[in-house]
Amino acid sequence: MAESSGGDAVQAGRHDAWQAGDSYEAYMGRWSRQVAPNFLDWLDAPDGLDWLEVGCGTGALSAAILERCAPASLVAIDPSEGFVAKARAGVADARATFQVGDAQALTLATASRDAVVSALVLNFVPDRQKALAEMRRVVRPGGRVAFYVWDYPGRGVQFMRAFWDAAAALDPTAGDLTEDRRFPFCTPDGLTALAASAGLGAVEVMAIEVPTVFRDFDDFWRPFTLGAGPAPGYCTSLAPDARERLKEALQASLPYQADGRIAFNAKAWAVKATVG
Repeated sequence: MAESSGGDAVQAGRHDAWQAGDSYEAYMGRWSRQVAPNFLDWLDAPDGLDWLEVGCGTGALSAAILERCAPASLVAIDPSEGFVAKARAGVADARATFQVGDAQALTLATASRDAVVSALVLNFVPDRQKALAEMRRVVRPGGRVAFYVWDYPGRGVQFMRAFWDAAAALDPTAGDLTEDRRFPFCTPDGLTALAASAGLGAVEVMAIEVPTVFRDFDDFWRPFTLGAGPAPGYCTSLAPDARERLKEALQASLPYQADGRIAFNAKAWAVKATVG
């Protein structure tokens, strides 16, 4: 998914390749799996609900819902056929249905779900307000709409910032592609305003921080070479010699531990609202 509002956004989004489920899992899915349990604990939804996940990706949040929340049913959608196939293959549960769908035009009936959630998706939806309004529409009165996104403006995803800082030192144009510039609304105030613009009230926001620890440099570098996401898309767009220079710059600058691991932290903003 990529932004589509204006030439600058289209240019920035040209590297957002989200089709390959395995590539996304290596780059981002594994970290979303760490955020998901904390997000669901905070949401504190009762058992037996009908859930919808918008933008299920490779199934990180879906799996956590099924494991922790005892849902009556879960419908999970994503615009990427590759992601849906990956999620369906990885989550074998009769309560779950995975299907291709558009966050901005949900096919579910009005007031048909108890909880609608989304993980690391809304910043890539072209019309975020419309997507949230659709999420609100399908929730029953008293139900919940909730989501989380990375703290891009606060440089909260440290491994991602390490990549972009190294890239910008070699290629000044890379600075225009960074998520903090593309998604400045990913702050508590910005997300509260976005939710309110879609008709959601009594909005609550909480920070969720997780460790993102890489076994070694290859574990850090390889996901950037797979093309799934803005930074990996940028990396794979480089000529081989430029990509090698970036690799060498990163290899020399990362904060290695004594055992060779590379440890960062990542912060997400979680948002929830109850539909009246």
